[in-house]
Parts: sequence; structure tokens; C-alpha cells
Amino acid sequence: MSGGASAQWWDPWDETTRGPSYYKPPRGGFFEPWPQWRDPDRAERPPGPAFRSGGPRPDIAPVEPKRIAFPSPYAVGSVVIDHKGRQLFLVESETEALHYRISVGREGFTWSGSEKISKVVDWPDWRPPEEMRERDPSLPEHMGGGIRNPLGAKALYLGKTLYRIHGTNDPRSIGKAASSGCFRMLNGQVVDLASRIQIGTVVTVVNRLPHELERLVADQVRPARDGVGARERRPS
Repeated sequence: MSGGASAQWWDPWDETTRGPSYYKPPRGGFFEPWPQWRDPDRAERPPGPAFRSGGPRPDIAPVEPKRIAFPSPYAVGSVVIDHKGRQLFLVESETEALHYRISVGREGFTWSGSEKISKVVDWPDWRPPEEMRERDPSLPEHMGGGIRNPLGAKALYLGKTLYRIHGTNDPRSIGKAASSGCFRMLNGQVVDLASRIQIGTVVTVVNRLPHELERLVADQVRPARDGVGARERRPS
């Protein structure tokens, strides 16, 4: 999709919409579109409740990102999302930006264009669509916001679409192409980003950065990204 983002449909096989309890990482990097049809235990699960609690809503401390050189034509105060690099930038000046690691849409669910932040929701609820619950009856009709909710501590809505920049309760997904078009961040970093933007902030999604800028960013963030990634993979 190009230009302004069109309304997002729920993807029944995206681990975000299914929730962390039901996510099975694809083997060998191959996306299996019908995993529940090959799961004999799925049909035996009891029906899910009308409502399931997302658990406690603790105070999430903001995690400050790295400030990097970022000479670009993007407007100061705007957000830039680089799909190929799986990274998000908050442009602070004509020469600098804050850098956040994210996860992005998998193949077939990517888009580019510009939208504005239209709404910020703390501890967003999750409502699996009916067709998803038909395939997995154990899912709740409605899951309240909380630490167990796969949408994380905050959701920043993009225009009138259902695309969001949101937190995640699964840090292992950061840096991957795994969603159906939304952008995930560590809870601490989405809290930090939300504190720095406002309703109306422009978000520009690009397939990749210009070559020279891409190389400049990579030279600055690759060591830090490797180190952070190693720490994130440790069990909490």
C-alpha cells in the first residue's frame, strides 16, 4: 500500500492479535498461514470467556533512546519509520534524531505513506475478531489492558486507520517483521515516545532510508542494537 494508510484488517494469524500464549514462531522463517488446522489440541480447548483481564497495570518507566546524527529533510518534531531497518526516528533537529528499535509488518502486510497521531491510549484493550475466535474458541471476546495484553502499555493510533505504534509484552519480537501492519516497541520506549509527541504529530513510513543516510545510521546504532538485543533476550 502506498500513500495514506488504508484501514487495517485484523490478521488472524499474527501473534499480536492471537496473543502471546498462542504464538508459535514459524519454523525456518517460513510463515505457516494455517497453523491452527494442524493443531489437534486447539479444537479441544474450552470456549474462552466474554472478558479476560490483562493483568496489572504497573508504572512503566520510560527508556530513553539513543540520540544520533540524522541529517534529513524530514520535519523537526515528526516521526520517521524505516521498514527495512526496523527502526523509528523522532526528528529533533535538522541534523539529529532519537532512535528506537521496533518490529514491523511482515511480507504482504507492509505499507508506506504519512499519517498523523490521532489518539494515544494507555493500556489498550484487545478484542479479537469473531473469525479469529471461531478458529480458536479459547480466546476471550474482550481482553482488558494490562501487562499480559499483547498490545502493551500504550497505543499511538495513526489517523483514522487501525494501524498503531504500540508496546509489546514480548520483547523477543522487536527487530522482526512479524505484524499485520502495526509497529511494536518495547513498553518502556513507547512510553518514552508518547511523552515526546502530541496529537497531530506526522508519522512518515518509508520502505528504506536513502542510501547515505542508511549507512550513517547503521554506523551509529549497530553496536548498540546488538548489545540491547542480547540483553532483551535474557528471561526476566
